[in-house]
Amino acid sequence: MQFSRLGRSQLNVSRICLGSMTWGLQNNQHDADEQINYALSRGVNFIDTAEMYAVPPSPQTYGKTEAIIGNWLTRHKEKRDQLIIATKIAGPGLSWVRNGAPISGQSIIEAVDDSLARLNTDYIDVYQLHWPNRSTPHFAKHQPGEINFSNVNSEQETADMLDILQGLAHCIEAGKIRHWGLSDDTTWGINTYLRLAREHSLPAPVSIQNEFSLLHAKDWPYLIENCVHEDIAYLPWSPLAAGMLTGKYIDGARPAGSRWTLMQRQGLFRDTKYSNQATKLYVDIAKSHGLTPAQLALAWCNQVDGVTSTIIGATNMSQLKENLNAFEQSLTSEVLEEITQVFKQYPAPF
Repeated sequence: MQFSRLGRSQLNVSRICLGSMTWGLQNNQHDADEQINYALSRGVNFIDTAEMYAVPPSPQTYGKTEAIIGNWLTRHKEKRDQLIIATKIAGPGLSWVRNGAPISGQSIIEAVDDSLARLNTDYIDVYQLHWPNRSTPHFAKHQPGEINFSNVNSEQETADMLDILQGLAHCIEAGKIRHWGLSDDTTWGINTYLRLAREHSLPAPVSIQNEFSLLHAKDWPYLIENCVHEDIAYLPWSPLAAGMLTGKYIDGARPAGSRWTLMQRQGLFRDTKYSNQATKLYVDIAKSHGLTPAQLALAWCNQVDGVTSTIIGATNMSQLKENLNAFEQSLTSEVLEEITQVFKQYPAPF
C-alpha cells in the first residue's frame, strides 16, 4: 500500500480511502465488518463517513453508518490508533438534520459530540463540512447559468465562515477533532477559509473532497492546482461516477439491488446520453487492455497529479477486492492516450 501526507497535517493516509455510505441501507453490520477487516488487511488506514449516511439519505438512515463504524470500533479498540477516521457535518437543506439549518459554530460543536457518541471514539481525525451553506457548482449545477454568484452576500458568507472556523477551533482545542477539511466546495471557499485562518490565528483546512472522475473532472486543473500549492489534500469521491463507469448501467440497465434502483434525492442526473456514450468507450478501452472498467477508472484517478487518496465504496466483497486491485495497476502511455481521446470528446457528459 502506498501512503500520502494529508495536506498540511502530519497524517499519512493510504492512497485508498474506504467509503462507507452504503452501510446502513445496502449493507448491514456484518457486511461493514467484513469490508473494514479486509481493507485493513490490505493496508488501508483511511475511512470516510458522515452523519448524513447512509445514502440515499433519509430520517430513517441518518447516523446509521457512523453507528456501524462505532460498533466495529467497540470490538476493535486496539486498532483505533491505526486508523484515520474522517466524518462530516451535513450542510443545510435536510429537514431531519437540525431542521435544515445552515452550519454554524455552535452546530459544529453539537454535531461533533453526536458523531463521537455514534462512532464510540474520543476523537475524530478529520472533521469535514459536507457542503457549504451557500450554493456551489456541484451536484449537476456546474453548467454556466445554473448558479448566480452575484446574488451571494459575500460579506455575510465570510462572517458565517469565521463563526464555523471558530467552532472547529473550539473542538480542536478540546481534543475532539485533530484536523478539519472541506467537501463539495470551490477555490473561493478554500481560499477564504485560508485567509480567515491566517488573519485570526485559527486552524486551516487540510483537505477537500469533491466529486471527480473520468465523467466529472471539472476540478482539473484550477481547483487541484490550488490544492497543490496551498497544501490541501485532494480526495476524489465517486471516482466511478456513482457506479456508471463500471458499465453496469449502460443503455438503461438497472441490476437488481444496485444504487440506481433506489430513490435518489438529486435524481439520476449522471444518467445522460453523453455519459452513456463515453462509458461505452471507456469500457472498450479497459477490455482491450485486460482491465475491468472499474480498474481503468480508478487507476486513472489515482495517477492524476494532486490526488492524495481516492474514496472508494463497494456493496459486496468482490467489488471491494476489484477496486483495491485497481490501485496496483499502472496505466501505460498507450492506455492514457486512448483515455485522453475519449475525454476530449466527452469532457463534461453530465
